[in-house]
Amino acid sequence: MTPRAPDGVVARNRRALHQYFVLERVEAGIELTGTEVRSIRLGGSQIAEAYVRIEAGQAYLLGAHVRPYEQGNRLNHEPLRRRRLLLHRREIDHLQGVARQPGHTLIALDLHLSRNRVKCELGVCRGKRQVDKREAIAAREASREIDRAMRRHVIGG
Repeated sequence: MTPRAPDGVVARNRRALHQYFVLERVEAGIELTGTEVRSIRLGGSQIAEAYVRIEAGQAYLLGAHVRPYEQGNRLNHEPLRRRRLLLHRREIDHLQGVARQPGHTLIALDLHLSRNRVKCELGVCRGKRQVDKREAIAAREASREIDRAMRRHVIGG
């Protein structure tokens, strides 16, 4: 088994935080088959391209890749199938209303284990412009410089 993060995260969408502003976060369960759960526990999932679409009153996770389980048989799962998200009706209605606003989308931010269940953290996101991305990079670099200066000052002082 591969080591997991202390918070149980098995897959994280790092690119989403660079390309989008996350306005709201929601945790949802995922309807999975047994071989999918085993594969996810072994670190066999990627959600870099994953997003959520609401169809006929149900929320579905699309674009998430779950590697076929190596010990699975002919009943193994399809790697890129759409997976139903388990949310309350009010949550689905709320997310659908927010996603209809121009410029907003629903993105999968991470897959994690919560009390031995696989959960997906969704983000209501708005796309960043190139200027916003540059500002975020500049702020991150400024923070690193401040940390370096503080360490030099503490060590040298």
